[in-house]
Amino acid sequence: MSNDTYLAVFLGSKSSPKMAAWNAMSDAERKAKEKEGMAAWKGWVEKHQSAIQAMGGPLGRTKKVDGSGIADIANEMGAFTVVRAASHEAAAKMFENHPHFAIFPGERVEIMPVLPIPGG
Repeated sequence: MSNDTYLAVFLGSKSSPKMAAWNAMSDAERKAKEKEGMAAWKGWVEKHQSAIQAMGGPLGRTKKVDGSGIADIANEMGAFTVVRAASHEAAAKMFENHPHFAIFPGERVEIMPVLPIPGG
């Protein structure tokens, strides 16, 4: 991967006030908000199509593997996307007011450069 590649991770807590408010909505309200959010997300993808290197997608349940073996764990990661941009700042700007947190109950998007493998 070249140094213009950035990983964007969509994060949010299942116990956040935003999630509690989302879960408190009626089914009809939530379905309407989901429809609005998916349309906005699709619009975001269309706007940034040329920069999206890997669409990524939603993330499911997490397993941790370490010296003790394998275990089920929870974390705040909900989805990911890989984009190309001229700078870290430019990559971050792509996610300003993203539907993940502007409409859906997600809390933030964290963007980090994908670095070259040392000595690779």
